[in-house]
Amino acid sequence: MENVLLGIHHLPLSHLKDPCLLDELIYRNMQKNYYWSSDFSPEYYIAQAKAGFIAVTDRYEEEELLLPEIQFSYALLDFKDLHISHKVKKLLKNKVLTLKITDELDEVAANINASHKSCWLTPRYLHMLKETRHVQHHFQVLSVALYDGETLVAGEIGYAIGKTYTSLSGFSSKEKKYHNYGTAQLVLLAQYLEKEQYAFLNLGQPYMEYKLALGAKIYERQAFLRRWFNAI
Repeated sequence: MENVLLGIHHLPLSHLKDPCLLDELIYRNMQKNYYWSSDFSPEYYIAQAKAGFIAVTDRYEEEELLLPEIQFSYALLDFKDLHISHKVKKLLKNKVLTLKITDELDEVAANINASHKSCWLTPRYLHMLKETRHVQHHFQVLSVALYDGETLVAGEIGYAIGKTYTSLSGFSSKEKKYHNYGTAQLVLLAQYLEKEQYAFLNLGQPYMEYKLALGAKIYERQAFLRRWFNAI
């Protein structure tokens, strides 16, 4: 396959392991954000995540590819800035909800796929996430699940590196009676991360309004990277 694919450059593992190359060729290049790789190994995934990329998948000529993105900007939530709306405060006060954080991904992944018409969380991507368990310390893929009684009503998959947590994708029940439960899941997750002395919650792309409503602030790439490497 050619090095350049629809204007998206190949990102080999060797680049991810070379801080100088990353800085000179990628981090400073504000004309590009997406790169591609056919490497679905857990080693590659961990390396791109530690370098500040957030990867999704896509297909090109019937081949599934990993698309690591070094974003132009990121939404970061510092826990002191967490904003809990009146409706969510009322929900958390009146309902007994249970937040479970484990490394069992299947149930939440199935709900994420059922909630999105075209989901990048493919079986191959999910398998890769599971395989990271066997690679190294200081990186852990997590399932975050919110239960109302025995009913799973909201959740997400993300990963922890050092004192950072990055959200990948999530879902919330479409039933009217579970309105605001997705936000409640994020609030409870943020409170858990604060208790565990994490530095911040990385919510990824900053253009979703709910992230800013939660209290997240927008960090441009270089500002994000400074905070990122100080915390991982």
